Amino acid sequence: MSALPVDRLNGKRVTVIGLARQGVALARFLTGVGALVTVTDVKPAEALAEAIAHLSGLPVRYILGGHPVEVLEGCELLCLSGGVSPDIPIVQEARRRGIPLSNDALLTLERCPAAIIGITGSSGKTTTTTLAGEMLKAAGYRTWVGGNIGLPLIDRLSNIRRGDLVVMELSSFQTELFDRSPHVAAILNVTPNHLDRHPSMETYTAAKANLLRFQGPGDVAVLGYDNPATRLMLERGIAATALAFSVTTEVSAGAFLRDETLVLRLQGREEAICRRSEVRLRGMHNVQNLLAAACLAGAAGAPLAAIARVARTFAGVEHRLELVRMRRGARWYNDSIATTPERVVAALRSFTEPIVLLAGGRDKHLPWDEFAQVARERVRSLILFGEAAGLIQQAMTGSGTEGKPEILRCGTLEEAVQTAANVAQPGDVVLLSPGGTSFDAFCDFAERGERFKALARLLPE
Repeated sequence: MSALPVDRLNGKRVTVIGLARQGVALARFLTGVGALVTVTDVKPAEALAEAIAHLSGLPVRYILGGHPVEVLEGCELLCLSGGVSPDIPIVQEARRRGIPLSNDALLTLERCPAAIIGITGSSGKTTTTTLAGEMLKAAGYRTWVGGNIGLPLIDRLSNIRRGDLVVMELSSFQTELFDRSPHVAAILNVTPNHLDRHPSMETYTAAKANLLRFQGPGDVAVLGYDNPATRLMLERGIAATALAFSVTTEVSAGAFLRDETLVLRLQGREEAICRRSEVRLRGMHNVQNLLAAACLAGAAGAPLAAIARVARTFAGVEHRLELVRMRRGARWYNDSIATTPERVVAALRSFTEPIVLLAGGRDKHLPWDEFAQVARERVRSLILFGEAAGLIQQAMTGSGTEGKPEILRCGTLEEAVQTAANVAQPGDVVLLSPGGTSFDAFCDFAERGERFKALARLLPE
């Protein structure tokens, strides 16, 4: 069921579930358009003091410490903050009562006066979103970048003007509620992820595909050709004009890698972006991200010169293969964003040097088989920490990898960093690329990454 049009929210009773970053932005926006806002969260007030402080002075009613059914009394729209599952009992009850559902991303699509470029995928979303935003800025567009990264844009809509461009990273948690699509949209890839949240790969894939579901012939869809799931979407046909990107195949429309040159092919015109050797980002997965961003920026009107300038100069996003320091001849990298085994595999394949890998965190119910195989080939010392340490060690030994690499168990990230410092040798790469979420010890991957960087920088020369 579609949400209430935002211009009819004045005086309407709206409930926001979850007082995280997106919930705070939703509450600010909704009170600003005159809605009567109730916020509910399972956490108690003392655990939400900072978030509540951000809403100080606004007419918000709080029901905290749980989601009692009273939050639905008189409710005319239910908005879900990021990560709140539509399958929890209170949301299911709202559906039973016919209360429409929405979230910050969907309200932004409905309200935004500027054209929106939407980007989703199992991996590479943040880098691709940032790259596309930088390419459009380099082309002279007044560009807003946000959504699932940085700041939610819902409560900044009053500053966005017609003629601007908006680049939004979107998670499956957001797109699963969509009843409309951006004019330009990308699904980079779909691989096992968030299966602790989605009941199956089929429902997870459907949530991603929902981003393109409402596009028409005048829209543009960008899809990864190298990923089986998104290639299947291309082969089955989509309503929009399709652009593909690939590092293995010369696609008829989109971007690809040919003889170590990144090539953009749009509207029958082919142009070289740059040589792969000129790209500062590490790893073939980042070449794919660059090609995807080139398709998006080109489709939105950026000239090749702007696309090429960013492709040659962009050095990366924090917590994504981020170089932290050089210590005693070893380079230390922070890849805390790697919350799936697949992302760790991509990180490992970005280096030719011997690797000391710090892996662990909380498992997301994903397979570790490929991780074990690649770790056996590329990792010299595997340092495990957090809740998933035993599971990862079992995957390694279960694959017949005893003795290669060396496996060391630690209880915490602090212990893992000190252990890495003890075993690292000149010429090594020391890599934090956990493969699990941070929620066993940190509030998010960024906090984990910041802690790793602080610990690494405190190590004596």
